[in-house]
Amino acid sequence: MSTTKEVPPPLRIMERLETYGYLSVGISFLLLGMVVFAHGWFLFARSAADNLARAALGLLNDLLLVVILLELFRITVDFLKTRAISLEPFLYIGIIAAVRKVLTVGAEMVLAGEVSPTRFTQYLLDVAVHGGVIIALVIGLYLYRRTRVA
Repeated sequence: MSTTKEVPPPLRIMERLETYGYLSVGISFLLLGMVVFAHGWFLFARSAADNLARAALGLLNDLLLVVILLELFRITVDFLKTRAISLEPFLYIGIIAAVRKVLTVGAEMVLAGEVSPTRFTQYLLDVAVHGGVIIALVIGLYLYRRTRVA
């Protein structure tokens, strides 16, 4: 008598379709990252002569988006290898996304020149919220790593 369970054919088909779905999503993350990377550099090259600061801001924003897409690609690859999803990469993605927002909003404020008091208050609130998110995610990452080591 065998100790391994026989997997019913419909379930095998569903598992194979799930694998193909994850492969499709992973490849899409990678291709989208490549397109955003190329498009970001194209826009930077086209507009750097007119306004270097704004072009650099746009490129930085695009590059951070590429990092997020590559992390999502890595999560997909790791899932296909292990069939398990880890919390840690999602914490990294959250930190990168929040830093991206703070950098983008901060740079836009600098480039805007004169800013109304209402807009400045909105900016401070935005930075405070995203700063709090960054701190919370870093603490979460620290606690997650600490529990995995112990």
